[in-house]
Amino acid sequence: MKKQTNENEGQECPSERARAQLHRALRLLSGKWKGEILWQLVDGKQRFGQLRRAIPDVTQHMLTTQLRDLESEGLVKRTVFPEVPPRVEYEMTPAARALRPVFDELFRWANAHARPEPGAEVAGKADNKLP
Repeated sequence: MKKQTNENEGQECPSERARAQLHRALRLLSGKWKGEILWQLVDGKQRFGQLRRAIPDVTQHMLTTQLRDLESEGLVKRTVFPEVPPRVEYEMTPAARALRPVFDELFRWANAHARPEPGAEVAGKADNKLP
């Protein structure tokens, strides 16, 4: 009996390659704060303090860590100005700006399908003035 072998043995299947790319993309954007950081930078450059105020639940350490990760992955550019005190600005790179349609679709999807967070429904009912 002849042993059956896969002719493409040693070659990566296109679906495996696509799966690996999807996993890489998800790893780049995973983290509780990365999406929110990028969302804040959509409108332009921001300083660290501005980001910290815009995302009040993030700690200084976590914001620093997430910004470093995004910078190392080429999604955020960090510019240090030689001033006293030093000024640092963060902005999206072209690669991150290319994610804008993804964020827009996630926003649309969440509006159509996501369940409200606990407590949000109660607050929303107070705003609705029923006759």
